[in-house]
Amino acid sequence: MAKYKAVVEVKLKPGYLDPEGETAKLSLRELGYDVEDVRVSKVYEITLNADSREEAERLVEEMCVRLLSNPVKDDYSYRVEEI
Repeated sequence: MAKYKAVVEVKLKPGYLDPEGETAKLSLRELGYDVEDVRVSKVYEITLNADSREEAERLVEEMCVRLLSNPVKDDYSYRVEEI
């Protein structure tokens, strides 16, 4: 088995309110920055063991669907590399 590192980014789909991003945007404007929009996302760094890169990608996809994202409101992307 090889060891892989996956980086998964989960963010709200367009059209969903992002209160944390809105708060950051307002705070940055108060500090004098000309900010149009701020969106917040979550990043997961996962180390896993798998027999191949394809298996590691399949497992990460499964993790995203089963736990890390909500398909109704979230989009996600990931990359997997052997370490």
